[in-house]
Amino acid sequence: MIAIQKSFEDKPGSRGKLYLVATPIGNLEDMTYRAVRVLQEADIIAAEDTRQTRKLLTHFEISPGKLFSYHEHNKAASGPELIRFIIEGKNLALVSDAGLPAISDPGSDLVKLAIEADIPVIPVPGANAALSALIVSGLSTERFQFVGFLPRDNKERDALLASLKQEENTLLLYESPHRLIKTLEALFKAWGDRNIVLARELTKRYEEMARGSLSECLAWLEEHPPLGEYCLVVAGARPEEVKEMKDAWWQPLSVEEHVRHYEMQEGCARKEAMKKAAADRGVSKREIYKIIAVDDKE
Repeated sequence: MIAIQKSFEDKPGSRGKLYLVATPIGNLEDMTYRAVRVLQEADIIAAEDTRQTRKLLTHFEISPGKLFSYHEHNKAASGPELIRFIIEGKNLALVSDAGLPAISDPGSDLVKLAIEADIPVIPVPGANAALSALIVSGLSTERFQFVGFLPRDNKERDALLASLKQEENTLLLYESPHRLIKTLEALFKAWGDRNIVLARELTKRYEEMARGSLSECLAWLEEHPPLGEYCLVVAGARPEEVKEMKDAWWQPLSVEEHVRHYEMQEGCARKEAMKKAAADRGVSKREIYKIIAVDDKE
């Protein structure tokens, strides 16, 4: 059944509303008039980091007395309680540490709970790091895909990167300074030497964009150690590369048939055949082994 939300329709005795309020990603002048007003008028302000949000509220002379902690580690308990407050008629403003809430933070779970409870969810837009980096990147903005933070587990990360190898859209990622070089090395291994933009400290005093190929940026980072939070904008696969991969001789083959080809036609040992098949497909040898192991069980 379709559900219709009329964001600004007030009914007598109706429940409150959930406002998703964007906050600055660095420069406080990026706070909108509407965002300030909504935070002033809200009955409750739910924040991922109340200490950070308290500074923001103090700057705009908004009472911090209505702050409520809502983060990844307490969302299971806090989420239902916040929903109960809204059902009772209170308006709730949700903010993240910086930028738009519900992107790469637990706010998305609160949104789901609100929709399930038939509570209006209203966006109060503003700054966003990924889109800010995209529009200054010089790379294609026609189509893009937000990836966010890559998995910390190497196997999960490599599997995700392999699945995106043929993606022609521009790719947007977030990364911390202490993991940046490791991530760029993984991108280079998975996708080759694509063009990339390293955007750091967006809207802040030391805002900086490094534009070049992955190999050039890795070399540059050897003399310029990573500092601050980064948004990575990576060129998608070129159409001719995607066509070449799709037209590859091994495409019609199953993974087992692919491995067997190298064993039978080229006399490779099993491990070497798996390694060659993995290289063809742009995945790790471990992924090939997992697929074959599952097929063997079936």
